Amino acid sequence: MSIVSELLEVNRNFVEEKGYEPYLTDKYPDKRLAILTCMDTRLSELLPKALGLKNGDAKFIKNAGGLLTQPFGSAMRSILVAVYELGAQEVIVIGHHGCGMAEIDHERMVRKFTDNGIDPLVIATLEKAGIRMDKFLRGFNRPEEGVMHSVRMIRRHPLFPEHVPVHGFVMDPETGQADVVVEDYRE
Repeated sequence: MSIVSELLEVNRNFVEEKGYEPYLTDKYPDKRLAILTCMDTRLSELLPKALGLKNGDAKFIKNAGGLLTQPFGSAMRSILVAVYELGAQEVIVIGHHGCGMAEIDHERMVRKFTDNGIDPLVIATLEKAGIRMDKFLRGFNRPEEGVMHSVRMIRRHPLFPEHVPVHGFVMDPETGQADVVVEDYRE
Protein backbone atom coordinates (compact mmCIF):
# COMPACT_ATOMS: atom_id res chain seq x y z
CA MET A 1 0.00 0.00 0.00
CA SER A 2 1.36 3.44 -0.94
CA ILE A 3 1.59 6.26 1.60
CA VAL A 4 -1.20 8.11 -0.24
CA SER A 5 -3.52 5.09 -0.08
CA GLU A 6 -2.66 4.61 3.59
CA LEU A 7 -3.34 8.26 4.44
CA LEU A 8 -6.63 8.27 2.55
CA GLU A 9 -7.79 5.09 4.28
CA VAL A 10 -7.04 6.60 7.70
CA ASN A 11 -8.81 9.79 6.60
CA ARG A 12 -11.95 7.92 5.52
CA ASN A 13 -12.14 6.24 8.92
CA PHE A 14 -11.47 9.53 10.73
CA VAL A 15 -14.35 11.25 8.93
CA GLU A 16 -16.75 8.30 9.25
CA GLU A 17 -16.06 8.04 12.99
CA LYS A 18 -16.37 11.84 13.39
CA GLY A 19 -12.84 12.08 14.78
CA TYR A 20 -12.85 15.74 13.80
CA GLU A 21 -15.41 16.79 16.40
CA PRO A 22 -12.91 17.60 19.22
CA TYR A 23 -11.06 19.91 16.79
CA LEU A 24 -13.99 22.00 15.61
CA THR A 25 -13.24 25.71 15.78
CA ASP A 26 -13.40 28.71 13.45
CA LYS A 27 -10.69 30.49 11.49
CA TYR A 28 -10.04 33.16 14.12
CA PRO A 29 -7.31 32.37 16.68
CA ASP A 30 -8.83 32.20 20.17
CA LYS A 31 -5.66 33.48 21.84
CA ARG A 32 -5.18 36.08 19.10
CA LEU A 33 -1.68 34.78 18.31
CA ALA A 34 0.25 34.26 15.12
CA ILE A 35 3.27 31.99 15.55
CA LEU A 36 6.10 31.75 13.03
CA THR A 37 8.08 28.61 13.70
CA CYS A 38 10.19 25.93 12.11
CA MET A 39 8.82 23.00 10.12
CA ASP A 40 10.88 20.57 12.25
CA THR A 41 8.87 17.39 12.89
CA ARG A 42 9.83 17.41 16.57
CA LEU A 43 7.81 20.59 17.09
CA SER A 44 4.56 19.52 15.42
CA GLU A 45 2.86 18.31 18.59
CA LEU A 46 5.44 19.31 21.20
CA LEU A 47 5.34 23.07 20.64
CA PRO A 48 1.57 23.58 21.10
CA LYS A 49 1.45 21.21 24.09
CA ALA A 50 4.51 22.82 25.73
CA LEU A 51 2.83 26.23 25.47
CA GLY A 52 -0.65 25.04 26.45
CA LEU A 53 -2.14 25.77 23.04
CA LYS A 54 -5.01 23.77 21.63
CA ASN A 55 -6.51 23.58 18.17
CA GLY A 56 -7.87 27.00 17.26
CA ASP A 57 -5.73 29.04 19.68
CA ALA A 58 -3.15 30.36 17.20
CA LYS A 59 -2.29 30.75 13.54
CA PHE A 60 0.82 28.67 12.87
CA ILE A 61 3.11 29.66 10.00
CA LYS A 62 5.87 27.14 9.41
CA ASN A 63 8.94 27.15 7.24
CA ALA A 64 12.58 26.06 7.40
CA GLY A 65 14.07 27.62 10.53
CA GLY A 66 11.09 29.90 11.18
CA LEU A 67 13.23 32.28 9.19
CA LEU A 68 11.92 35.12 7.06
CA THR A 69 14.14 35.37 4.02
CA GLN A 70 12.30 38.09 2.15
CA PRO A 71 9.99 40.84 3.32
CA PHE A 72 7.37 40.15 0.67
CA GLY A 73 7.41 36.35 0.75
CA SER A 74 4.58 34.01 1.68
CA ALA A 75 5.48 33.72 5.38
CA MET A 76 5.34 37.49 5.88
CA ARG A 77 2.13 37.65 3.87
CA SER A 78 0.65 35.02 6.20
CA ILE A 79 1.63 37.08 9.25
CA LEU A 80 0.01 40.19 7.77
CA VAL A 81 -3.19 38.25 6.96
CA ALA A 82 -3.25 36.81 10.49
CA VAL A 83 -3.01 40.32 11.98
CA TYR A 84 -5.22 42.30 9.61
CA GLU A 85 -7.84 39.73 8.63
CA LEU A 86 -7.93 37.08 11.34
CA GLY A 87 -7.57 39.04 14.55
CA ALA A 88 -4.06 38.11 15.71
CA GLN A 89 -2.92 40.76 18.18
CA GLU A 90 0.55 39.39 18.95
CA VAL A 91 3.21 37.54 16.95
CA ILE A 92 5.69 35.05 18.35
CA VAL A 93 8.72 33.78 16.42
CA ILE A 94 9.84 30.42 17.82
CA GLY A 95 13.16 28.88 16.84
CA HIS A 96 14.68 25.77 18.35
CA HIS A 97 17.98 24.21 19.32
CA GLY A 98 19.42 21.68 16.87
CA CYS A 99 17.79 23.35 13.86
CA GLY A 100 18.93 22.17 10.44
CA MET A 101 19.06 25.77 9.23
CA ALA A 102 21.97 26.33 11.61
CA GLU A 103 23.92 23.79 9.59
CA ILE A 104 22.80 24.70 6.09
CA ASP A 105 25.52 25.15 3.51
CA HIS A 106 24.21 26.81 0.36
CA GLU A 107 27.02 25.38 -1.78
CA ARG A 108 26.20 21.83 -0.61
CA MET A 109 22.51 22.46 -1.40
CA VAL A 110 23.37 23.67 -4.90
CA ARG A 111 25.42 20.50 -5.42
CA LYS A 112 22.41 18.46 -4.30
CA PHE A 113 20.25 20.33 -6.81
CA THR A 114 22.56 19.39 -9.66
CA ASP A 115 23.04 15.83 -8.32
CA ASN A 116 19.26 15.48 -8.55
CA GLY A 117 19.05 16.56 -12.16
CA ILE A 118 18.72 20.33 -11.97
CA ASP A 119 20.68 21.77 -14.88
CA PRO A 120 23.52 24.03 -13.63
CA LEU A 121 22.37 26.48 -16.31
CA VAL A 122 19.12 26.94 -14.35
CA ILE A 123 21.09 27.92 -11.24
CA ALA A 124 23.35 30.24 -13.25
CA THR A 125 20.29 31.86 -14.85
CA LEU A 126 18.68 32.41 -11.46
CA GLU A 127 21.89 33.94 -10.13
CA LYS A 128 22.09 36.29 -13.15
CA ALA A 129 18.46 37.28 -12.51
CA GLY A 130 19.46 38.38 -9.01
CA ILE A 131 18.41 35.30 -7.02
CA ARG A 132 21.59 34.66 -5.08
CA MET A 133 21.73 31.15 -3.69
CA ASP A 134 23.75 32.31 -0.66
CA LYS A 135 20.87 34.64 0.29
CA PHE A 136 18.02 32.36 -0.78
CA LEU A 137 19.42 29.44 1.24
CA ARG A 138 20.68 31.55 4.14
CA GLY A 139 20.69 29.98 7.58
CA PHE A 140 22.06 31.17 10.91
CA ASN A 141 24.74 30.20 13.41
CA ARG A 142 22.60 30.12 16.56
CA PRO A 143 18.81 29.80 16.88
CA GLU A 144 18.64 33.09 18.80
CA GLU A 145 20.22 34.81 15.79
CA GLY A 146 17.58 33.37 13.45
CA VAL A 147 14.75 34.36 15.80
CA MET A 148 16.01 37.94 16.09
CA HIS A 149 16.46 38.19 12.32
CA SER A 150 12.79 37.30 11.81
CA VAL A 151 11.58 39.48 14.72
CA ARG A 152 13.42 42.49 13.28
CA MET A 153 12.12 41.86 9.76
CA ILE A 154 8.54 41.72 11.03
CA ARG A 155 8.91 44.81 13.23
CA ARG A 156 10.51 46.83 10.43
CA HIS A 157 8.08 45.73 7.72
CA PRO A 158 6.45 48.78 6.13
CA LEU A 159 2.99 47.15 6.32
CA PHE A 160 3.23 45.76 9.87
CA PRO A 161 1.40 47.78 12.55
CA GLU A 162 3.72 49.24 15.17
CA HIS A 163 1.32 48.53 18.07
CA VAL A 164 1.41 44.74 17.56
CA PRO A 165 4.05 43.07 19.78
CA VAL A 166 6.53 40.66 18.20
CA HIS A 167 8.13 38.24 20.67
CA GLY A 168 10.89 35.70 20.17
CA PHE A 169 11.44 32.31 21.84
CA VAL A 170 13.87 29.43 21.42
CA MET A 171 12.61 25.97 22.30
CA ASP A 172 14.36 22.75 23.26
CA PRO A 173 12.97 20.17 20.77
CA GLU A 174 13.32 17.36 23.30
CA THR A 175 11.85 18.84 26.49
CA GLY A 176 9.73 21.71 25.15
CA GLN A 177 11.52 24.22 27.39
CA ALA A 178 10.89 27.67 25.92
CA ASP A 179 13.30 30.51 26.61
CA VAL A 180 12.46 34.12 25.82
CA VAL A 181 14.83 35.85 23.40
CA VAL A 182 12.75 39.02 23.28
CA GLU A 183 9.49 40.05 24.93
CA ASP A 184 8.11 42.98 23.00
CA TYR A 185 5.73 45.05 25.02
CA ARG A 186 6.81 48.47 23.85
CA GLU A 187 5.29 51.26 25.92
